Amino acid sequence: MKTDHLFSDPFLAGIYDVWNPRKKRKDYDFYLGQILAADAVLDVGCGTGTLLHEARDRGHAGRLCGLDPAPAMLEYAQRRTDIEWFAGDLQSVDPIAEFDLIVMSGHAFQAIVSDSDLRDFTASIRQALVPGGQFIFETRNPLACAWKDWTSQNAETVEAPGGVNVRITTELIKPFDGQTLTFAHSFSGDHPSLPQISHSTLRFLSAGEIQKLLIDAGLRVEQQFGDFDGSALEQQSPEIITIAAL
Repeated sequence: MKTDHLFSDPFLAGIYDVWNPRKKRKDYDFYLGQILAADAVLDVGCGTGTLLHEARDRGHAGRLCGLDPAPAMLEYAQRRTDIEWFAGDLQSVDPIAEFDLIVMSGHAFQAIVSDSDLRDFTASIRQALVPGGQFIFETRNPLACAWKDWTSQNAETVEAPGGVNVRITTELIKPFDGQTLTFAHSFSGDHPSLPQISHSTLRFLSAGEIQKLLIDAGLRVEQQFGDFDGSALEQQSPEIITIAAL
């Protein structure tokens, strides 16, 4: 996965969780139920590690591992020492048949942009799972066109650690071309680290493209949902949540 400036800069990494607070994270309740039922779990693109922190707090007694390519995010995650943390991508860590569950939340899967990287990544997922293990992740449904709301009119202001107000504006740089789009987060406020801009490129796959990718990697698709409440996947569903298994 490409590491965006938002995740690699220490100041910006420090505001990620206040910008995406637990009360707004509909995905966490969905993933936590799966994590608590598994013995050995890998969170790919774990960020600041809050999903695994909560799993441990809720009583998960097995193996919990977080993997992320951004050291600035992992610095926050590593404040908990009762979880294993790894810097890098899945191919560099190269686990073999170690996990009965791999999760990828926060739309992190969409940071894998090229066809070849997607093939390499799903092959590594297959290699890392034990027989019968599951890979659960979500992507934004391209038919829902979530990027229509990524405009300066929808700017947000959050309070960063230390009480500094940070204004965050999201705008498209390159529109959706049928596969990818590029956008920018702009951060401004009264702080020496500001202003800053972080550019991101995301890949959007249809439900059918996801199924083919996983099947080609030797995985089987067990279920797909349209949102974190478990609702059916429909044309305008906001999410494509996929449960695949080895």
